[in-house]
Amino acid sequence: MDRFTVEIISQTPNPQQTIYAAMHQDYAEGFVAHERELWPSEERCGELIVNNLLKGGRGHYGPLEHPQMVLNIGWFPHSTMQQIRTHRVGVSFDVQSFRYTGKRILDVVDGKRDVEEVFYLRPVGSYSDRQGKKYDYTTAQRQQDITWCLEASRRYKERIEQGFAEEHARGLIPFDIRQHWIMSANVRSLMHLLDLRWKADAQLEAQKMCEVIWPHFQAWTPTIANWYENNRLKKARLAP
Repeated sequence: MDRFTVEIISQTPNPQQTIYAAMHQDYAEGFVAHERELWPSEERCGELIVNNLLKGGRGHYGPLEHPQMVLNIGWFPHSTMQQIRTHRVGVSFDVQSFRYTGKRILDVVDGKRDVEEVFYLRPVGSYSDRQGKKYDYTTAQRQQDITWCLEASRRYKERIEQGFAEEHARGLIPFDIRQHWIMSANVRSLMHLLDLRWKADAQLEAQKMCEVIWPHFQAWTPTIANWYENNRLKKARLAP
């Protein structure tokens, strides 16, 4: 959807073996790092994790906190950043500051960037509010909002030229300016985030963020992701 982008910065290699090692050390007599050559394969470790930690509602999630993935998330609206930043347990953020990145707003005024490269507007379509009241967002209304974003950018530029600080002038711009951030999360906290932000009543853009993250999670921990897809995905269960 739109320009939304998620790319991997780094990730723990062999994450399912890492979880297995943590799980195994809980009950192993020996020092598990010295037994590395005896560890099961990455795929088999995934099966053991599902069977011993997750299957049947066991919910023993502690060992899943060790492997970490670092993601670069881009072109999402500021409101999405606010929604997911509330979930800080096991998740860390470094977020693009509007105090230092106002040049792109000036670029909109100067015609160097398209309005929608800098500001996010939902697609034309039918929507409903939290009470279920339905409404339409029309092409004409959306064009009016694009014009409003452009006018706000012009006002921002005017204030900057008058000597206003960026953090003062930014109060004039539309709320859903696009924003990039770095987010690190472990396996458990990623599932927590997916539980809360990929369910049917989550806001559209947060759902889309989860949708773009999902293939990376599948490729990284395939056996765990397969279990999650079959047992938790979009089922609005209490997050672990």
